[in-house]
Amino acid sequence: MEFSIKSGSPEKQRTACVVVGVFENRKQTLPCELMDRTSGSYISDILRRGDMDGKLGSTLILHNVPNTLCDRVLLVGLGKERDFKDKAFRQVVASAVKALDSTGATEAAIYLTEAPVKRREMEWKIEQTVTVAMESVYRFEQMKSKQDESRRPLRKLVLNVTRRNELAQGEAAMARGMAIAEGVSLAKNLANLPGNICTPAYLAEQAQALAVGNKLRVEVLEQAQLEALKMGSFLSVAKGSRQPPKLIVLEHAGGPKGQKPVVLVGKGITFDAGGISLKPAAEMDEMKYDMCGAASVLGVFKALAQLELPINVVGIIPACENLPDGNANKPGDIVTSMSGQTIEILNTDAEGRLILCDALTYASRFEPAAVVDIATLTGACVIALGHQASGLLSNHDALARELLHAGDETCDRAWQLPLWDEYQEQLKSNFADMANIGGRAGGTITAACFLSKFAKDYDWAHLDIAGTAWKSGKDKGATGRPVHLLVQFLMGRVQKS
Repeated sequence: MEFSIKSGSPEKQRTACVVVGVFENRKQTLPCELMDRTSGSYISDILRRGDMDGKLGSTLILHNVPNTLCDRVLLVGLGKERDFKDKAFRQVVASAVKALDSTGATEAAIYLTEAPVKRREMEWKIEQTVTVAMESVYRFEQMKSKQDESRRPLRKLVLNVTRRNELAQGEAAMARGMAIAEGVSLAKNLANLPGNICTPAYLAEQAQALAVGNKLRVEVLEQAQLEALKMGSFLSVAKGSRQPPKLIVLEHAGGPKGQKPVVLVGKGITFDAGGISLKPAAEMDEMKYDMCGAASVLGVFKALAQLELPINVVGIIPACENLPDGNANKPGDIVTSMSGQTIEILNTDAEGRLILCDALTYASRFEPAAVVDIATLTGACVIALGHQASGLLSNHDALARELLHAGDETCDRAWQLPLWDEYQEQLKSNFADMANIGGRAGGTITAACFLSKFAKDYDWAHLDIAGTAWKSGKDKGATGRPVHLLVQFLMGRVQKS
């Protein structure tokens, strides 16, 4: 979709549709009032008759509104004025864009950024409008043999700012939103691909393609190199599959030379059958989404390259499959990680931590300012937090606060769980340095405790996105979370420096 910024009155817009907002008490936003005056109270009459109640997300399309230059006017309900906050604004934009996309209008001028959102400035509203609009029109149809050629999708949105002196700020916010939205779309496209196409080798190819023309450096470590590094834990998961493992390393050198990088580590299990500890058949198809952490890292790097963000960032993606095989890990096996620590594998379906631990050890060579790993790690996180918030655990409170703040800013929220020493007791093993699971109680926390044993040399945070990376049911598909959170986190680090 194409976006542009403009400053102008809605009644003067010669376009397929003008979008304006109405609150529940029939109070009109200023753009709506201007359209109403021009039309000789046409909109007021409609509101008085009750054709539009202003409830949050409700829409009403008006054709041939008197004295206006546009083909249509779309009224969007903003709900109660006192409740019009972050989430409500996003819902309104999504409703508006979906309504527009169903009308046959290929372009529209949208006047929703003038609705006051508590604690949010114009730039925030512009950025959110772009990201929500792109999310609302997203379709994954590349695996279908025939495309729907009857649709006339929405192609262009003009976003309005109140004053001309806001145009430059609006343009910058729009550019940020577009970069983030494209990063989110890349993450969703990769995650939505089936496991027979999106293999570890395919992920590596996509990382290499992303580097072309984007000033990114990419290195792909193959089986022999992983063996030389003694990544015994990572390799133990991969040996149950015919697909060779890959360790994908990306570098965005946007900051000054010598600046310590932020390292993002993304779990890249391109299909997870559970190994010998086989998963139930129901919904196992969704285990193609077990590489959403890896997809989010690639999405962040796409946004970084477009924004040319002045910060050094490294991405590390351990990629493999977890399948049952005569050569696969067995419950009770003991493996030696790159760090030299030994692990008793009590459940082969707790494999994400086995590949991440070696990647976290590998991250030390970059002398990082901070490391954040992103993983669809535990079903326990879905039970604890549902599908609203990602789980966050960290060995550094200031780093955790940065990520929580970034989540609040982007409506891509996380919630911090404790990482107390008492939970480490659950990982004790009679036969190795640790077990790879700690039992049912506190499963998300003990998984993070396991990872923390390999992240002692730097500030580290873990994002468990098992509940937020994709949706099930009729809306099944990847969400692209937490790309927006992570880009905001990195932008925050740039602002601080």
